[in-house]
Amino acid sequence: MSRTANKAFSSQNEAFIKQGWYPSPTTGRAVDLTSLVAAAKHAVTSYDVSATDRLLSAATSAPSPSLPTTLSVTAESSSAAAARLHALGAPRIAVLNFASARNPGGGYINGATAQEEDVCRSSALYTTLLQAPDFYAPHQKSDGRYSHRMVYSPAVPVFRDAAGALLPAPYTVDFITAAAPNAGALAKNHPHLLPQVSQILRERAARILALCAHHGARTLVLGAWGCGVFRNEPAEVARVFHDLLMPGGAFHGRFDAAVFAIYDRSKGQDVMRHFLKEFTGTAPPPPTNGRRRSSSPSKPDTPSQTTGGGEGPSRRVVPGSGDREASKPKQDKPAAPADGQAKITSFFQAKPRDG
Repeated sequence: MSRTANKAFSSQNEAFIKQGWYPSPTTGRAVDLTSLVAAAKHAVTSYDVSATDRLLSAATSAPSPSLPTTLSVTAESSSAAAARLHALGAPRIAVLNFASARNPGGGYINGATAQEEDVCRSSALYTTLLQAPDFYAPHQKSDGRYSHRMVYSPAVPVFRDAAGALLPAPYTVDFITAAAPNAGALAKNHPHLLPQVSQILRERAARILALCAHHGARTLVLGAWGCGVFRNEPAEVARVFHDLLMPGGAFHGRFDAAVFAIYDRSKGQDVMRHFLKEFTGTAPPPPTNGRRRSSSPSKPDTPSQTTGGGEGPSRRVVPGSGDREASKPKQDKPAAPADGQAKITSFFQAKPRDG
């Protein structure tokens, strides 16, 4: 979608939120947003560094409920993943916003196309971020490491699908706003600080999960956080979350599910490959002769791979035909993993795209 079209969506969204309703795509009648937006704005909580430190300490000292967590790597956007999970009835969904540290919504108003802008275009997230100026002010003069400050926006109304179409009725999800360190800026302006990035990623990711646990989130939508313009290494980001969520990790068994939604438009699908390798132990081979990997929709890829003590996942190739097929894989439902284990299911889509 062009920047001009994205700007038009942003302007229209803000008009809908200001007037408190939008027209139903099916009946043309007004769909009320007033109460949902007001509640979301009121519930926004901004956490400074000392607060996220306390939350991390509290979360990791509490006994784990030993939930049979399902971890999955999917070829879809964060918005598409949230919509799919909502349609499946997943309990309390929280979506990680790959945030700009300095501007609410990043380039949302100006039509930019990164992950933060995408989730803002489908929801009232931007409006809630305007309630947290104390998250942005300290980062204006940051060297690029940024801080462990975060914003939690509960029950934000989502009123567009991943393709931008208005929904007959909104649904709500939580959003966690956290900025990854800007490795690209550090490499250019402060290369002596680059060795700190690995530890910063690990500490900040742990606080993201602590914040989710504190607010009672049960289904997480994560992904390649900081792997775009911030130029963090996908393999490192995947490893950080793997180590926190898998057996032996501080947050193992604390959530029902975590979906790593990877919207990878690169020719070689490198980001997807790194996440698949980290969570399943195997990644699809890189494409050859300039062709993306593809497969028949009826033939499952290598099944029953085990990672980190979990039950063998059922790994399936999904054709490049959008998120609808990815959300309904044609396979028997796998047995629930034993208590305290993690089940890993990965879907690899040859040509990921929205809707």
